[in-house]
Amino acid sequence: MDAHVRTRVSAYAIAREDDRLLLARLSDASPVFAPGLWHLPGGGIDPGEQPVEALARELLEETGRELAGARLTDARTYAARRNGVSWSLTALFYVVTLKGGAPEVAETDGSTDQVTWVPLADLRDDAVLSPAAADALRILERTEAAALTLPR
Repeated sequence: MDAHVRTRVSAYAIAREDDRLLLARLSDASPVFAPGLWHLPGGGIDPGEQPVEALARELLEETGRELAGARLTDARTYAARRNGVSWSLTALFYVVTLKGGAPEVAETDGSTDQVTWVPLADLRDDAVLSPAAADALRILERTEAAALTLPR
């Protein structure tokens, strides 16, 4: 393995409300993916921190919303290069429910500069999504397709 590759494990929220997905726009401070892309709320897991604890912390920082419940639904890996750093990212995807309130970025100088509910119908252009957000759409589609085939 390349000695110059940095590894990161992150927890991401797939938060859906009606036919909208909660997304955060990456700022210039984003360490892994390019600024301007729409990304899932969440981020790196600190040493000794449990993944759901990291998810709750990141949600509060990036969206101002509190985590009510989380279910691990998938994990993916990504290779990325940003600012001369090669990254090996492992992403844990959680389908989440949130406590009430309007989304707003709570942290200053963080990796996100905007947060909003985006209609799923507006998210067909992968060029505006981070790789993790694009995968979240596929995870949602797969989950919904599986729910339709379950016996009632």
